[in-house]
Amino acid sequence: MGRVARKWWWVAAAAAVVVAGGLVWFQPWALWVDETVSETLPAADAAPAPTASAATPVPPVTPVTVAQGTFISHEHRTEGTAKVVRLADGSHTLRIEGLDTSNGPDLHVFLSDAPVKEGVAGWRVFDDGRQTDLADLKGNKGDQNYPLPAGVDWSDYRSVSIWCDRFDVSFGAATLTRV
Repeated sequence: MGRVARKWWWVAAAAAVVVAGGLVWFQPWALWVDETVSETLPAADAAPAPTASAATPVPPVTPVTVAQGTFISHEHRTEGTAKVVRLADGSHTLRIEGLDTSNGPDLHVFLSDAPVKEGVAGWRVFDDGRQTDLADLKGNKGDQNYPLPAGVDWSDYRSVSIWCDRFDVSFGAATLTRV
């Protein structure tokens, strides 16, 4: 093999490494693969109800929405509703309903104390202040639940974001407003 042929072989090998690395990092195929989740609201065990006489029935304890907001789009078109729901046992869960966003690498669900801002100004604010990473996003479409960890006071956070940790950018976010 001549000197020029060896040079082109090394250029081709280096280009293959760069392309392979780019594919692994950016995962472009994720943009065309949808993951749909259809979870129902969890039915937590209720605390024992006080005994009542036959004349005074005890109403059932049901989940209650205590805060909610509608997603706005940031880096990617995002639609749906975020709700903080108090379950019968007193615990809280973040429920995302009707989510429709792009898939992507390393997506998470963040609670944040940052305000939701429209447009490019809101893309990168959710990791600046205080935030809680609830979990990896289960799917980019559908209805899903994220239990709030014990010790996390949901009222300390004013927003929820679908956060791409790989590129430090919000796909979409919702302001949580008390109901």
